[in-house]
Amino acid sequence: MLPFSIELRPGLPVAEQILFAVKKAVVAGQLRPGDKFPSVRVLSQELKVNPNTAHKVVAALVAEGVLVTTPAIGSVVAEREAGGRAEKAELLGAELERVVVEAKKLGLTLAEVQAGLGAHWKKLGGK
Repeated sequence: MLPFSIELRPGLPVAEQILFAVKKAVVAGQLRPGDKFPSVRVLSQELKVNPNTAHKVVAALVAEGVLVTTPAIGSVVAEREAGGRAEKAELLGAELERVVVEAKKLGLTLAEVQAGLGAHWKKLGGK
């Protein structure tokens, strides 16, 4: 059994959906620093995805600093880096831009987007 939940949806790249699910699990506390992460083989079998896709996901999570891979141990959830707030905000910029583009495409107002963002923030345990 995987330490995070995901329901793959058609129309979105599978690797992106898995990456998002893992990051969400880390933020929500389902996956904590030091927790063992499934191997590429287990990830591939459990999600019924190509092993190359599973490898791509693990490699991306390592590159983004979400996971740390150690020989003979495998992959574990990384400790959160302190980093500056400005650096973190900059990293989030591309994601926020996507949200704004989609919101404008749907004709939502800034207030509606902020309300939706607030609801998701609270849902994931934000204050």
